[in-house]
Amino acid sequence: MVSTPAPADPARLHGADSEVGRLQTVMLHRPGLELKRLTPRNNDRLLFDGVPWVSRAQDEHDAFAAALRERDVEVLYLTELLTETFAEAEARHEAITKALESLHLGDTLRGYLTGLLHDASPEELTTYLTAGIRNDEVGGGFGLVTSLLDSHDFLIDPLPNLLFTRDSSVWVRDHVAVTSLAMPARSRETHLTELIYTRHPRFVGTPQIHGWHHEHVEGGDVLLLAPGVIAVGVGERTTPAGAERLARQVFHAGLAHTVLAVPIAQERATMHLDTVCTMVDVDKVVMYPNVAHQLQAWAVTLVGSADTNDDTDLELHVADAEPFLVAAAKAMQIDTLHQIDTGLDPVTAEREQWDDGNNTLALAPRVAVAYERNDETNDRLEESGIEVVKIAGSELGSGRGGPRCMSCPISRAPLGS
Repeated sequence: MVSTPAPADPARLHGADSEVGRLQTVMLHRPGLELKRLTPRNNDRLLFDGVPWVSRAQDEHDAFAAALRERDVEVLYLTELLTETFAEAEARHEAITKALESLHLGDTLRGYLTGLLHDASPEELTTYLTAGIRNDEVGGGFGLVTSLLDSHDFLIDPLPNLLFTRDSSVWVRDHVAVTSLAMPARSRETHLTELIYTRHPRFVGTPQIHGWHHEHVEGGDVLLLAPGVIAVGVGERTTPAGAERLARQVFHAGLAHTVLAVPIAQERATMHLDTVCTMVDVDKVVMYPNVAHQLQAWAVTLVGSADTNDDTDLELHVADAEPFLVAAAKAMQIDTLHQIDTGLDPVTAEREQWDDGNNTLALAPRVAVAYERNDETNDRLEESGIEVVKIAGSELGSGRGGPRCMSCPISRAPLGS
């Protein structure tokens, strides 16, 4: 039996309007069975650069969560929220229907799996939908599909990238943007996340923007530079159309006055904007120096009023491109957005960027979590007055993500509070 969740602490209201306001509540995903499904045969398709040592990854993640709790951060776990959500029959039905819509199953197998999943407990259903089901694990539905598929083929794919909770949702003030993930291996993640925000008792009634059915936008590309100013990376995962859709929706909801569209190289090492740039103070960013001075930004603002029933009716103004740091400072209404480089030379910078040296999680202004392995970047941060909370990440980093990637802030205190 799933227990009824305790009411949310009214002192920890949901929402965030910056990257560096004091972190109050965060959603994580502790590595589980889905990572044990990775093999040399499937890890590329499932977007991992290697096969992680899962027990060590769990230890590293537990230490990460402990470091957050030591700073009075409430830690929520995605799978626990999902299991609690599956106490509701309609949420179960939605999740099962989405998981079984793939055309590769066939009617015989789909019918069997439908019964299997509906008969599962909330805990079992969470495991099935996150860790997947292999062909050799089914006890029925035998027919042409099960006969012709390899015994180790997945009927429902595992979701190892759930580890990176940043990507599937982003809070913008008191609204949550459920995103649209670009890679087929991740397409089911945002549907599960949307169920949590729509059906879980803690989040019922939360205003939502965007959605998994819209143009591609991923949370790792969205930086809340300041209240009312959002930077959106456009590259491998977030499309120009996705950035425009998000801009329209935040303008329509009155959540921002400027969106900066920032093109980044469409490469694995720079899959998201937060792989090259994250904020560590209200006016400081840590950046990959090899691309810092090449980054450009197009400032998007609203022409006229947002007083319309349809965000597609809004008229947008797109300014000429400017260097990212210049455009950001103008939009934030500050003199300078200071840059802290990763590494001291191009080779070190490249190594530490690959190891997510730029991918820090701010716990408050001038306090950030970073992987301990990036010695020189961490030294530069500390020299710039940033307290670095160092965590291990030798196994967690195999999916190319750091502390920011592995965390979705649910609540941050307003700046100055």
